Amino acid sequence: GGGGGGGGGAAVKTRKPDNTAFKQQRLPAWQPILTAGTVLPAFFIIGLIFIPIGIGIFVTSNNIREYEIDYTGTEPSSPCNKCLNVSWDSTPPCTCTINFTLEHSFESNVFMYYGLSNFYQNHRRYVKSRDDSQLNGDNSSLLNPSKECEPYRTNEDKPIAPCGAIANSMFNDTLELYRIDNDTRTPITLIKKGIAWWTDKNVKFRNPTGDGNNLTALFQGTTKPVNWPKPVYMLDSEPDNNGFINEDFIVWMRTAALPTFRKLYRLIERKDNLQPTLQAGKYSLDIAYNYPVHSFDGRKRMILSTISWMGGKNPFLGIAYITVGSICFFLGVVLLIIHHKYGNRNTSADIPN
Repeated sequence: GGGGGGGGGAAVKTRKPDNTAFKQQRLPAWQPILTAGTVLPAFFIIGLIFIPIGIGIFVTSNNIREYEIDYTGTEPSSPCNKCLNVSWDSTPPCTCTINFTLEHSFESNVFMYYGLSNFYQNHRRYVKSRDDSQLNGDNSSLLNPSKECEPYRTNEDKPIAPCGAIANSMFNDTLELYRIDNDTRTPITLIKKGIAWWTDKNVKFRNPTGDGNNLTALFQGTTKPVNWPKPVYMLDSEPDNNGFINEDFIVWMRTAALPTFRKLYRLIERKDNLQPTLQAGKYSLDIAYNYPVHSFDGRKRMILSTISWMGGKNPFLGIAYITVGSICFFLGVVLLIIHHKYGNRNTSADIPN
């Protein structure tokens, strides 16, 4: 339609869109015409590719050995039942031993995890309750932690290092593994280094600057978190795994997203290629039980697991691939039958007059 008349002899305004390919909708367009000849092969190809991939992933996941022990001690018969109502700072720590048998041997490197249930590390106040510049070795933040750490910022007018609720609730059970052979107990070497992310250990976490050999002096003027039995500079005897760069501490500080989670605790390395890392047979797990979970109905468990190229045991991906592949293959068959039965009836109707 014509534009409104301009005032006086002014140029007439027009509402006609510019004569461009875009505004006149003359842009070249491409639209797939879905015919049986293109759709049916696509369904079959997806099915034939996805099903073998799914089976491969599923088999790989099932080959991963995993063994789990719940040592919370809620059952009266459990050896750890006597430790159920332990407090953070009970001295000496309550100890209990659980004997177990591995039916199958664990061939390659074994990863030892601790697992917690009903423990919400994802609560917003909890996740924020840390001071990253303090953990990065900033000396001013060491003595003046961030307000986010309240109420775990200071204790008896001394700044807490490391401050905050995450650090305060750090897991502190000690787990030791023994192999039992004809009533003799041989300890299994548990490696405590190499369990944290490289970037965390070397970039994100730093001890305060100063004399690196004397951590006690570096943390002068600070106090330990309320629930900790020992200060942060006594987490380990080795200087490169002590203070803020202690790997158990770093692993704990990376909060879990779900209330049931596991965290890497130790590595058991394969000694030689002829022997499995853990032979089938009898073992015992010695626990120094310091970490109370009964008050919030939590559970504690120890997990031994091997890994494959795709990580730990998780059958979901394989099942998903198999399911999608099967559905596509099934739909392909159904559509093929429909096409075969009804496909040539209406071909004459498509011919334009």
